[in-house]
Amino acid sequence: MNMDFNFLMNNVVRQARDEITAAGYTELRTPEEVDASLSKKGTTLVMVNSVCGCAGGIARPAAAHAIHYDKRPDQLVTVFAGQDKEATAKARSYFEGYPPSSPSFALLKDGKICTMVERHEIEGHDPMAVVQKLQAAFDQYCDEV
Repeated sequence: MNMDFNFLMNNVVRQARDEITAAGYTELRTPEEVDASLSKKGTTLVMVNSVCGCAGGIARPAAAHAIHYDKRPDQLVTVFAGQDKEATAKARSYFEGYPPSSPSFALLKDGKICTMVERHEIEGHDPMAVVQKLQAAFDQYCDEV
């Protein structure tokens, strides 16, 4: 049974990774990749991915749809909470003033946190409500495409 569970979890994780990268986000799997990406000039949206239901049913669909907008971040990246632990911890070190939360979104500008959409703003909400929160942040901090 344990092997079946591991097989299922690996498939769930793979599907979650594939879903967000297919939407145009670059996966950051090491602390070095996180530093290289998050220290860049410009705006960066970080999607903190996870295997929970609200990630698959709300956060990842919102991540995919929010970026089809007049304004959007210069860079789209993702870390995977519970899977790439060191990369996620490094990303969270940039989210000053915000507690760890997954799934979540962080919008950074020139390596500094601007705002976050935390789990409590995702879980139990409609994906379009999350899209609207993200796009409101894009309006405030991002340039037109």
